[in-house]
Amino acid sequence: MIEMKEKKFLTVAPFECAWRKDLKFREAGRGCVAFEAFAHNDVTLVFRENVGSQHYHYKRDNSPHYTIILGSHRNKRLKIEVDGKTVVDVAGVGLCCSSAFQSYWISIYDGLISIGKGRYPFQNLFFQWLDSNPNCSVRYIGLSSWDKHVGYRNVNVLPLTHNHISLWKHVDCGEVEGEEDGEEELKDEFMGYANWGLENFLESWELSDMVFVIGTEERHVPAHKAILVASGNWPLSSSEDVVRLHDVTYPVLHALLQYIYTGQTQIPESQLGPLRALGLHFEVIPLVKQCEETMERFKLNKKLFDSGKSVVLSYPSSQPHCCATFPSGLPVNVQKLKQLLLTGKYSDVKIDIEGHGFVAQPHKIVLSLWSFPFAKMFTNGMSETMSSEVSLRDVSPEAFKAMLEFMYSGELDMEAIMGSGALLLQLLLLSDQFGVGLLHQECCKMLLECLSEDSVCPILEVVTSIPSCKLLEETCQRKFAMHFDYCTTASIDFVLLDETILSNIIQHPDLTVTSEEKVLNAILMWGLKAKEFYGWEMVDELIITSAPKQLFGERLQSVQDLLPFVRFPLLPHALLKKLEKSSISRHIYNFDNLVKEAIYCVEYRLARPEDGQNVRFQHRRSSYKELQYICDGDSNGVLYFAGTSYGEHQWVNPVLSKRITVTASSPPTRYTDPKVLVSRTYQGTSFAGPRMEDGHKCAWWEVDIGEEHQLMCNYYTLRQDGSRAFMRSWNLQGSLDGKTWTNLRVHENDQTVCKAGQFASWPVVGPNALLPFRFLRVILTSPTTDVSNPWNFCICFLELYGYFH
Repeated sequence: MIEMKEKKFLTVAPFECAWRKDLKFREAGRGCVAFEAFAHNDVTLVFRENVGSQHYHYKRDNSPHYTIILGSHRNKRLKIEVDGKTVVDVAGVGLCCSSAFQSYWISIYDGLISIGKGRYPFQNLFFQWLDSNPNCSVRYIGLSSWDKHVGYRNVNVLPLTHNHISLWKHVDCGEVEGEEDGEEELKDEFMGYANWGLENFLESWELSDMVFVIGTEERHVPAHKAILVASGNWPLSSSEDVVRLHDVTYPVLHALLQYIYTGQTQIPESQLGPLRALGLHFEVIPLVKQCEETMERFKLNKKLFDSGKSVVLSYPSSQPHCCATFPSGLPVNVQKLKQLLLTGKYSDVKIDIEGHGFVAQPHKIVLSLWSFPFAKMFTNGMSETMSSEVSLRDVSPEAFKAMLEFMYSGELDMEAIMGSGALLLQLLLLSDQFGVGLLHQECCKMLLECLSEDSVCPILEVVTSIPSCKLLEETCQRKFAMHFDYCTTASIDFVLLDETILSNIIQHPDLTVTSEEKVLNAILMWGLKAKEFYGWEMVDELIITSAPKQLFGERLQSVQDLLPFVRFPLLPHALLKKLEKSSISRHIYNFDNLVKEAIYCVEYRLARPEDGQNVRFQHRRSSYKELQYICDGDSNGVLYFAGTSYGEHQWVNPVLSKRITVTASSPPTRYTDPKVLVSRTYQGTSFAGPRMEDGHKCAWWEVDIGEEHQLMCNYYTLRQDGSRAFMRSWNLQGSLDGKTWTNLRVHENDQTVCKAGQFASWPVVGPNALLPFRFLRVILTSPTTDVSNPWNFCICFLELYGYFH
């Protein structure tokens, strides 16, 4: 039975399929569906021409259809079927998640099937397949299952557009329904100029700087020098504005210009010769080649053509499935264009930036192609329309130059941009200011791809002022919330955020924090606009000599508004009693009330009935379990905790119970046994042998705590085996993917271990102790004290501590 849970939540029973008439592509064979699914296996989507029934099943469907199965074969494989026949069957890709809803998206474009993970389409692509015989009639989408229930929610059907960013807003605002309404929603005020192209300037007097005089009737046809020069070899000079072509007819010149300005033209077969001759005269080589090829085919088989009809000539585009954007898709030489920008040849405008002076001499036509503000500036009678100089203020010259390079090439200089995070943010602001939609999209995409805990605050400071960056803003807020401890400790940039952003982060459902005390400290530091890190104790001292109004200034009311978001009842009772006696409680009334309420709740182990839905009394969904080091060989660590099935039963070796995975740098042997490292039994001989990595010799022991777990490691313990191969230089490292490693603690000539069988433990300090990792390893970076086998890493025990999720 298909059960509707809420507005956008439905459960599909085994061997059934949910069909809704609104779950369909606007255009047959082309569309994208974004959704969330919760299942043990076989998240199944069916794409067909017509709606099926509830008891429809793809295994019994004889009509043309596509079936995509995520987590097939008991959640081990990705399958794609065409008309019931398997065409794709790959292992370990696109698996399901049975512990929480997982976001996916699937797009189909004329048989090109793309599949990715995440809430936002066209990000995190993990598989793509092209059907050599595409089914272009599929339109309706069925949500199906196999032998277990599958939950679906937030299912959004989106049209395919060149501008993927314009789709993302639909993911958060519900289903895309209705042709007219949907089309209106796709109009983005920052991308509304995207359909503007060079064809709009074909034979237009707007921004033209030359004119052709044709034939004996001397017909005048305007054009633009920069465009022509970049497409061929035209005998033009900066001072000459008129080109006379006495022996050329208007239809032939029009066809040539149309080919240059739009990438295609059509002309009667009888005019192919004159068009080829004109193209050859001005060295528009792609057109010449197409004319010659067409004429040759005509000679070989005259039946191919009807002399009374026109022949269509199209410039081959490198992106057949995408809308062409200048200069791609046009017979324009990008290197010639870039040279025009570099030299300023044929330039009709000079750009100055206030405080920096001259920046560049571009061409109005190119600026207007990309930027609606520039187009208006140059064509609607503003002072810049007649002037050859434009002065800008509050603009970064480096960012403006990068924007110009993008306009002339259609590409970003990735090396230069990625070398400066500040430049990328300035470029984002500039693309928004001048409405350069595709550049804005590329900047957002790059920022999303390189987003890190260290960059979220600087990005949030910028994007909150740009309405079209809502996706980027929300992603940064989520990133901050998931790494709250790090983002409020490694840097104090967060004190520059506005109240709304900080409030959203603190209330975010994915907020991950080791203690509510960290939330309290962050609010107080933000209120003080702190210049260094400190906790509530420092504020408690400051408030003795300065009134709250003096300390917090205009942020006092904001601090009082934020304090209720601290879940005080989750704090330890001893800490609550300290807060109750603090000067902060005496001076800030609602702080005192919140603390007293929490103490009452903790001491009497109850809350008022009306507090049942109050989040202050509820544990955060994604909080960490504190597993702290007490002494060498204790039972408080993560690996011991995993051995008890996370506190559910008596200890069993977690490698044997498959709760964790241990690997070594050398193959398993009698003396390189993964289960020994977590066995809690002394082993006389236990080592990981050497191997070469990136040209360096090393040896390591690695722990994988599981796909659904992470650890903020703040302490660890090792035990030497029975040998005297004492380690001296090694690192503790963490990783999210098992490939890219972050140093958590670096040991160089550490003399701590000096006895066989000795335990030794070390704290992990600094910001990296607040980063969560799935994989952790200890890696030997230089030889041990042993002479015979100096690269054997001889330990028989490892334990990790910290905050476990």
